Amino acid sequence: MSRADLSKQPAEVAAMFDDVAAKYDLTNDILSAGNAPLWRVATVRAVDPQPGERVLDIAAGTGTSAAALAKKGAEVTALDLSAGMIAVGRERHPEITFVEGDAEHLPFDDDSFDAVTISFGLRNVNDPMQAITEMLRVLKPGGRVVICEFSTPPMALLRFGYGAYLKRVLPGIARLSSSNPAAYRYLAESIEAWPDQQVLSQWLRGVGFTMVAHRNLTAGIVALHRGRKPVAGTVRESVARRAKARREHQHTGEQPSVVDPGAEQPGTDA
Repeated sequence: MSRADLSKQPAEVAAMFDDVAAKYDLTNDILSAGNAPLWRVATVRAVDPQPGERVLDIAAGTGTSAAALAKKGAEVTALDLSAGMIAVGRERHPEITFVEGDAEHLPFDDDSFDAVTISFGLRNVNDPMQAITEMLRVLKPGGRVVICEFSTPPMALLRFGYGAYLKRVLPGIARLSSSNPAAYRYLAESIEAWPDQQVLSQWLRGVGFTMVAHRNLTAGIVALHRGRKPVAGTVRESVARRAKARREHQHTGEQPSVVDPGAEQPGTDA
């Protein structure tokens, strides 16, 4: 699979990442101009793992972020679709529990985790809404979700420059630094096809998350999204409110607008 408009079948996605597993972290650092570690630090801070908490890292790759979360004292489970990524991760981070699995069908019970996070993996899922719904399901009431994903810079000039980088510069660097340059052509195409910050926020609210907010990183090239699973007493009301909004949207054709009483305001760039 090399084009973002193809159906993202799990076996194809897994095979693609199997091919790049050995040099994945190094290549990402190069292609992000050294920003990948900074984005990882921001994500760990947003998750804010506490000692003894259960944290699920989806699309965990080789476990670099999972290891950083575990250093905070959390009990971390790292899930990935790629057996190759998991093999590298287990060798590098034997203290982390790795599980091979699909984000659309998480192999965990309801209300299992205090926090769920995914970094740069939601684009690779065939049905992102299903994956977000699964995140909500496995979170404990009051649990938090943190999604770090490529996004849309709000400044037009930066959008133009970033688009040029994705089309012309990134493929050339990938040819020199990666064992599978086609995977990074897919990366560029999938970033361009991915929706902006507002749409992802709507998806989170649409499945039932509350207190949804996002923060732009690196001028909006990446966005950090957060949300909370409603506490037990408000889950039914929250789901009913969003179902009503979706029905109104279908009837009027307007975008649904659901206000979360405790919603945070978007933060500033970092």
